[in-house]
Amino acid sequence: MESKKILKEWIMPIGIAVLLAFLINQFLFFQVSVPTKSMYPTIKPGDRIIVTRVYNKKSLKRGDIVVFYSDELQETLIKRLIGLPGDEVKIDNSRQLYVNGEKIEQPYVVYNGGVGGTFKVPEGKYFFMGDNRANSWDSRYWNQHYISESKIKGKARFIIFPFNRFGKFVYGESAEVE
Repeated sequence: MESKKILKEWIMPIGIAVLLAFLINQFLFFQVSVPTKSMYPTIKPGDRIIVTRVYNKKSLKRGDIVVFYSDELQETLIKRLIGLPGDEVKIDNSRQLYVNGEKIEQPYVVYNGGVGGTFKVPEGKYFFMGDNRANSWDSRYWNQHYISESKIKGKARFIIFPFNRFGKFVYGESAEVE
């Protein structure tokens, strides 16, 4: 009788909770910890970010912060989505960004820099850059400049740690003062 009570009151609820946590992590959202300054000051090293899984890649928009896996670097990265399939991305000598000939305002970029160039994003692929352009190893530098849509894991939503930065992303000059 006692073992049935333990099973019913303890083991079953704990097992169900573990199963639910696993399913949520696999299909809805997950958490990442940021190791570098490539997205600084929007995201700082040590920040923990909640990421929602993306099943419809067509819902991604230029400017989204995305988590993806790079086969070339063999690691999971978090960067800003700059080029969608079919886009032409141009970074000129003054480091201004143009997509399909249109100048893109980038209020999230505080430290501009790095190499320029023109990149034609193939169908089914995406082009990413860090917000800290002067210190970001991103699509501009990779041998394979583009990430396949199958490698996209999710869209970053908000910071959960440290607690003094909890909430939506703050970018530009105001992110530096936090």
